Amino acid sequence: MSEPNALVKELVEAGVHFGHRASRWNPKMAAYIYGRKNQIHIIDVRETVRGLLRAQKYLSQVAAGGSLVLFVGTKRQASDCVERESLRCGMPFVSERWLGGALTNFRTIRSRMSRLQELETLRSSDELDAYSKKMQSALNREYRKMYRNLNGLRTMNRLPEVLVVIDPKKEKNAIREAHKLGITTVALIDTDCDPDDIDLPIPGNDDGIRSIEIITRHLADAVLKGKAELPSQGNSADEDAKPEAPADSAAPAEAVASGETT
Repeated sequence: MSEPNALVKELVEAGVHFGHRASRWNPKMAAYIYGRKNQIHIIDVRETVRGLLRAQKYLSQVAAGGSLVLFVGTKRQASDCVERESLRCGMPFVSERWLGGALTNFRTIRSRMSRLQELETLRSSDELDAYSKKMQSALNREYRKMYRNLNGLRTMNRLPEVLVVIDPKKEKNAIREAHKLGITTVALIDTDCDPDDIDLPIPGNDDGIRSIEIITRHLADAVLKGKAELPSQGNSADEDAKPEAPADSAAPAEAVASGETT
């Protein structure tokens, strides 16, 4: 079985083609919808493959240039997967809650990291015993909250080149901040989303755990592939240089299948 056909089979088995109820759709998603069954929209898997291949190619290019990719997925179905795959490919992530200003107020967010490190040092030493029980409880509570919200951003020492999002409708604040800063957005979008908000949309089921896992895994693999090329390039490229912009999202599927495979 050829690689594209194997990918289609894998996506269908994961339920990537299942959209929302027809009554909840966004008309702008019409180009990505194959049809409907029992009042449920069925996403055209060919469009999913096309979007996924283009996103993989772009992420590999970004990673090969030494830039950062920030993975964002705070919904219950995506949280664990986003954290796992981000750690696997060595990129920052947000899997619990998007902090307002995480991108637009980046310096302030980075300054909070020092407080997190301070609390970790305090908890790992005997100094915490010198505080009252009430203060210990307050410090532990502060640490847990900061760790939950900031731990995934520890490795983000500069603004990312790309934002990879699961369900942009849920993560609208992250998308808005990315737009303000000119950060490229890649997203898994369901039939209730607006594809115009995303630079590289991947139409697919953004509620199913298996669907989210397979898409996130393929994107993380693309990042790892790009990072593997860094040594051969001597790591001399300017980290802030933008990679070549992706092709128009309306490119024919045949062109993608023949020239944009990973």
